[in-house]
Amino acid sequence: MLCFACNKTNSDNPEDENNNNNNEIGSGQPGVVGTAGVTTWDLLADAEKNRIKGWNTLFLHQSVGQDLEEGCKANGFAWEYYGNGDKVNKGLMGGIFVDVGNIANGNPYEKIRVFKEQILNSKEEVKIGVFKFGYADIDDENYSQVETAYKKMVEELKSGINGFRMVHVTPPLVFSVEPYDGNGARMKVGQWMKTTFAGNDVIFDLQALESNDGACQINGVWHICAENRNSASDPSDVNGVDTSPGQGHIGKKAGQRIAKALLMSMYNSGK
Repeated sequence: MLCFACNKTNSDNPEDENNNNNNEIGSGQPGVVGTAGVTTWDLLADAEKNRIKGWNTLFLHQSVGQDLEEGCKANGFAWEYYGNGDKVNKGLMGGIFVDVGNIANGNPYEKIRVFKEQILNSKEEVKIGVFKFGYADIDDENYSQVETAYKKMVEELKSGINGFRMVHVTPPLVFSVEPYDGNGARMKVGQWMKTTFAGNDVIFDLQALESNDGACQINGVWHICAENRNSASDPSDVNGVDTSPGQGHIGKKAGQRIAKALLMSMYNSGK
């Protein structure tokens, strides 16, 4: 697995790598950003970090994505609220599918449709798209069809918008490893994303961060670690405390740490 952070050759002065010392978007660096992306973000100069605020980016998601948005905000990178039909013209803009398209979790094809529509509505403004599935969107019955629909969306956006970059997010995990709770299928989609897109795009490996690189697993099936999951000692600002092993929301402190790798993913997309 290719890891950006592992491949950095000048982490003490990374802004020199692409000769970009301003907010202009660069050629980017494709590959996978995993757990090492947290430290790499910490080592990045503030001037380089702040460049991403000037790159018009749309992040559409649902509840776990709200945990990540809160984590970004805690690191000083708040997302401007994005509503249905808004223009992606205010830097970092984030929205939830239930607001943008009245789409609940468990309907991945409608999420794909709405994301494509919203991006194309801002084709003159948008630079980066970040799409995150919900854990309820993927299971053993549909994962292959979801992959096909998602790939078609990405291809259409890239062919329709000159210079458009996509940050792919491996689907979030839940605490349970029971087959009916779907982590095995989500892992398949995550690996498929890395195999299919990492040569040209950035992959934010949320699964690696949630599971501590697979340290939290049973019989090879990864799950979100207890220390990363929302709990009484580390509740989520948005989602409180999970009450079922079939859930997988992120705690506030864990979200602040994990979000650094998301920020690093966006930076690599446009550096």
